[in-house]
Amino acid sequence: MQPLRTIFFSFLKIGLFTFGGGYAMLPLIERELIVKRKWIEQAEFLNLLTLAQSVPGPIAVNTSVFVGYKVRGLRGAAAALLGTVLPSFVIILVIALFFADIRQNPVVDAAFKGMRPAVVALIIGPVISLARGLHWTMLAVIAATALAVWWLGWSPVYVLAGAAAAGIAWELCISKLKMKN
Repeated sequence: MQPLRTIFFSFLKIGLFTFGGGYAMLPLIERELIVKRKWIEQAEFLNLLTLAQSVPGPIAVNTSVFVGYKVRGLRGAAAALLGTVLPSFVIILVIALFFADIRQNPVVDAAFKGMRPAVVALIIGPVISLARGLHWTMLAVIAATALAVWWLGWSPVYVLAGAAAAGIAWELCISKLKMKN
């Protein structure tokens, strides 16, 4: 059983050293949880990400809660959640206190503009990492979905709802076929 402080500090490190939102946190989460701590397997991590994206809230927070719960139950979920959000909360609080005074500063503005490409790269990295090992048909579905949302203007909410319904229907059909055999 993992000590709660280990869970807390693992997620505190993730929350403290990543910028750019939940997707930018994924490589660090993956490295910490799968490679270093071996708390979960790669396949389980992908399932947790799917679940974390399916429920309301930030993906990094949802993932931390799910992993913390798996590792140590309700207290583990609380420790992981606190570790993940505490750095952002403190940083945002400090920025809110001083931001009005420094926002028009050209150096601060330049720093924000300079971080944009890095944040995009931090988001693209996990996407490529997660796509490894997928069957080509899944990659085709991903591409078709992205084009439908981008080009055709389909609502991501309806796309997700349709994909969830299709996944449930598929699994029900598979389970019925297995029961017949």
